[in-house]
Amino acid sequence: MSDREEIKKEPENVDDESSKGRLFSTQDISDLQQKLEDAVQNTTNSADDDPPEVSSALAQTQEALKAEVDKDLSEKKAQSEEKAQDSEIAENTESQVDTGEFEDKVDKAMQKIVADTAGEEPVSQPIQPVRPYARYRAMRGMPEPARIQGKAPYKMKKKYKGLKIAGITTAMLVVLAGCVYGAGTYYFSNKFFVGTSINGIDCSQMTASEVENMIARKVENYSIEVKARDQEPQIIEGSSIDYQYVPDGAVDKLLDKQKPYKWVQGFFKDTTYTAEENISYDKQKLKDQMMSLNCAKEENQVAPANAYVAFQDNQFVIVPETEGSKLEIKKAYQTLKDAVADSVNEVDFSAQPVYQKAEVTQDDPNLAKTLEECNNYTKASITYTFGDQTETLDANTIKDWLQFDENGQVINDEAAFRQKITEYVAGLAQRHDTLGTNRTITATSGRTVTVGGGEYGWQINQSAEVEQLYSEITTGQTVTREPNYSSYGRVHGENDIGNTYIEVDLSAQHMYFYQDGSIIFDSEFVSGNMSYSDRATPTGVYSLYYKKSPDVLRGKKLPDGSYEYESPVTYWMPFCGGVGFHDANWRSSFGGDIYLTNGSHGCINLPPAKAAELYNIIDTGIPILMFY
Repeated sequence: MSDREEIKKEPENVDDESSKGRLFSTQDISDLQQKLEDAVQNTTNSADDDPPEVSSALAQTQEALKAEVDKDLSEKKAQSEEKAQDSEIAENTESQVDTGEFEDKVDKAMQKIVADTAGEEPVSQPIQPVRPYARYRAMRGMPEPARIQGKAPYKMKKKYKGLKIAGITTAMLVVLAGCVYGAGTYYFSNKFFVGTSINGIDCSQMTASEVENMIARKVENYSIEVKARDQEPQIIEGSSIDYQYVPDGAVDKLLDKQKPYKWVQGFFKDTTYTAEENISYDKQKLKDQMMSLNCAKEENQVAPANAYVAFQDNQFVIVPETEGSKLEIKKAYQTLKDAVADSVNEVDFSAQPVYQKAEVTQDDPNLAKTLEECNNYTKASITYTFGDQTETLDANTIKDWLQFDENGQVINDEAAFRQKITEYVAGLAQRHDTLGTNRTITATSGRTVTVGGGEYGWQINQSAEVEQLYSEITTGQTVTREPNYSSYGRVHGENDIGNTYIEVDLSAQHMYFYQDGSIIFDSEFVSGNMSYSDRATPTGVYSLYYKKSPDVLRGKKLPDGSYEYESPVTYWMPFCGGVGFHDANWRSSFGGDIYLTNGSHGCINLPPAKAAELYNIIDTGIPILMFY
């Protein structure tokens, strides 16, 4: 076992002969070690981090250590000289060991002082520590103690105080900011953010209950002033209608919308809310209060009078309306109720639509139009042409359509005036329309045939004609024109077919094209299948819509989107809905009685060559007579 291990295991306070023969006992070394640690603690507490001050502290510590060691050595010297003669060799050996261990402890203490004072870790470049007992060793002629392997000397790195302080300060600020933010989040978990207002009330840092209390105080002394037409203003007190604020949770809902962790935003951005104030009041008492106002009393009600056109001094003029002051009670009450519910302190009935109004005012555009019409009644003259015939409507007829009251004023009844025009136009149609009328002709076969119905002939568009005629009369126009038609014929008169037409004899299954009374085309055909009621070719008088080459004929559209049939044709000439002339190259024969059991879907099937010939000579609008 080594000497150093023996020192560690040697019990304290053992005063045997061997210990007395040593220069330093274990207790002595422990005492010196304690003094060194005390010196280290004092030096660490008082040291500054700046490099000059570190050097000063080290110098002071070295002096203090030197003084302590010199003092202890002096005391021990006297004791050891008496016993030095016993074993000088052992003394020198053990002194070296003891002194070496002592020196090692001092080295460790010095390293701790340097590290605690400068705040540095040991570095690889060694420095020579100042050993306060070196002079003593030289005086005694003692050799340098052996160093323990693996120990290296230390030095300090310079580190400036500013960086250390900045780091500590930053950390403290971060912690402080976190604490403040957390405290703010907790604080605003039940309070409105700074900069929050509700219904014009600053609610910054208030709880929902506090806000509701402020709203309640706002309505405590509520009253509303009512202004009315031709009356002095009157006051309705809130207390007379049991007016009060009743919290309904609206403010709580607004507070719930806040995100407490966003409380910082309140310092930079104002937030404005509009919450419905749940006001409670007695509606019947409010109605009673309104009915007691002067403006609602029957004796103060004046009904309005309409503006009107009157014939004065040989001309038509507008007599202005009278405004009146008759309230519409339901509207007035609703307006007052809305104002009270919104805590409004004033309501002006004059500015609200609560009074009965004249149905016609002097600036009514219809009234102005009526005046203009009346002044133009004697100017209007409309002449209709029906071929060689004419018919004229002028002031001699129009004046009888005007109505006057007992005061000689014109009664502004547009509906009645329009009715007069409508009756006149209906008379025109009755006299000149030919659509759907019966036509009697001598067929090519020699038969006398009467053909009725169909879509050919003249027909006045009565609604369009009424509108145009009304406009012309009221603007005093003088015009000559044809009526508005919804259907046209080739010529006017009783025989509106003329001598250019197509004759289709369905019984004979033969057709003829007459031009100026002469036949220019004829052909056999196959018409609609008579075995089916919905496929028979219709009779009547029609006219050609248009012609198209080529085309695809399609039947009724089925639910699945397909068609009942699809037949491509080269020539298509429709005249009655989906019925028309077209080529049928799938047929080998035409005419006869084929149509009775094997006819078409209603069209007139022609041989391809004949269909091409007809296509080249037929024109849109030509009359087509269909008969059996």
